[in-house]
Amino acid sequence: MQTQQEMLTSEQKLQERLVRWRFPEGIKFASPEVEQGYQRRVQMLIDVISLRKPERVPVCPMAGFYPFVYAGVTLQDAMYDHAKLGDSLQKYHADFQPDVMGGALLFGLGKILEILDYKLYQWPGHGVPANRPYQCVEDEYMKGDEYDHFLDDPSDYFMRSYLPRVFGVLNPWRSMAPLTDILEIPSAAMFAIPFGLQEMQETCKRLLEAGKAAVEWVQAGTAITQRLMATLGLAGMVGGFAKAPFDCVGDTLRGTRGIMLDIFRQPAKVLAATEKFVPLAIETGVRSSNTSGCPIVMLPLHKGADAFMSRQSFQKFYWPTLKAVIVGLIQEGVIPCMFVEGSYNQRLDLIHDPEIPAGKTLWIFDRTDLRQVKKHLAGWACFGGNVPVSLMVAATPEEVRAHVRDLIHDVGQDGGYLLSTGAPIDDTRAENLRALIEAGKEYGVYR
Repeated sequence: MQTQQEMLTSEQKLQERLVRWRFPEGIKFASPEVEQGYQRRVQMLIDVISLRKPERVPVCPMAGFYPFVYAGVTLQDAMYDHAKLGDSLQKYHADFQPDVMGGALLFGLGKILEILDYKLYQWPGHGVPANRPYQCVEDEYMKGDEYDHFLDDPSDYFMRSYLPRVFGVLNPWRSMAPLTDILEIPSAAMFAIPFGLQEMQETCKRLLEAGKAAVEWVQAGTAITQRLMATLGLAGMVGGFAKAPFDCVGDTLRGTRGIMLDIFRQPAKVLAATEKFVPLAIETGVRSSNTSGCPIVMLPLHKGADAFMSRQSFQKFYWPTLKAVIVGLIQEGVIPCMFVEGSYNQRLDLIHDPEIPAGKTLWIFDRTDLRQVKKHLAGWACFGGNVPVSLMVAATPEEVRAHVRDLIHDVGQDGGYLLSTGAPIDDTRAENLRALIEAGKEYGVYR
C-alpha cells in the first residue's frame, strides 16, 4: 500500500519541500526583520529557479575555503577546530552579506578522516600544507576485472573490496564472508569469528572513536548553520548531494585513466555500472534533502566536460544516466542543481532535453559561455556561474564590477539567472569579493 507521501504528485512534493525551506522548524530568528530577510532570500531563489523574475538577481558566490583565509585562520583550523570554523563563517557572512551561506558541514571533518585513515583525499594539514585545499588522490580503487562483483552485489563489493582500500582502518573487513552467507545456525556463528580477531577488534574501537567524532562534527555544523540562519537571515542553497552515475564509477572507483580505457575495452560493463548507480544516486539526493530541509541537491559534473570525452561518448555513456537521475529527483520533488565543471559549450543542445520539465533545475557553469547558455536554456532552466575565480584574484574591483554589470546586462535581464562564481573561491581579494556582491545587488534589480 502506498503511503500518503508516495501518493503525492511531484509538484505537490516540491511544494511541501518549498514550504519547509521557507519556514524552517526550530529556528528562532534574532528579530522579525531577520526572519523576513530570510524568507525574502528563499523566495528569490524559488522565483529564479521557477523562471520567474525575482525582486533582483540572487547573489550566490561559492565561498569555498575563503572564509577562513579572510578570518586569518588556516584551512587546517577549518578542518579540525569547530569553534574557529563557526567564528570564521559568521565573520565572512556578516561582513560580505551574500544571499546564501556556505555550508559548514563541508569542513570540520579532519579528525574523522584521520581516525579512519582515509586514503581517497588529502586535506589541509594531512597530505597538503595547512593552507591548501583538499585534493583527491586518484587510483584504481576498483580494478578493471572487478565489474562483475560490483554488478552482482554493490553493497558486498563496497564492504569487502572498495571500502577497505579507501579507509585504512577497514582493511580487516576483507576477511569477512558475504553477509548473504548468514542463513542458518552454523553460519550465524561463523559470521562472528572475524570479530574475535585482534585486528578486527581494533577496527571496531576506531569506528567507535570515529562515530563519536562524527556526532560532534554534525552537531557543531548544524549549530553553525542554524546560527547563520537565525542571526543573519541567510538561506542554505545546497541541501543535499548526489553524483552523475558515470562520475560515481569514474571518479573514485576506476579513476580517470581506468574509466577512459574501459569505455573502449569493456563499454557494456561501464554502461551496466552506471545504470546500477541511478537509483542509488536518486535515493542519496532525496535522503540528504529530507535531512536538511532544503530542496536543492547539488550534482557536481566532472567527467562529462568537453575536454574529457567526445560528444558521441557523452551521449552514450554520460548523459542518459545523468538525465535519469535528474528526472528521478524532480519526480521526488527535489530541485537538482548541476555544478557543471569545465566547459559544456558542445553539450548545451543535449542537456536541454524535452524529458526534463522546465523550471525544475538549476545549472551553475564553470567555464561555459553564459551568453551561449542563455540562447539554449533561457525559458527552460535557471542558470548562473562563470565569474572566473582568476578574475577574483587578479582583477581590480572596478574590473569585477564591470564584469558583473556586463554579465547581468547580457544574460540576466529576463529572470532565470543568478550571479555565481564559476568555482569555489579558495582565495581572492576582499575588495574584489565585496565588489562582486555589491555590483550584483545594484545591477541585478528588476524594474
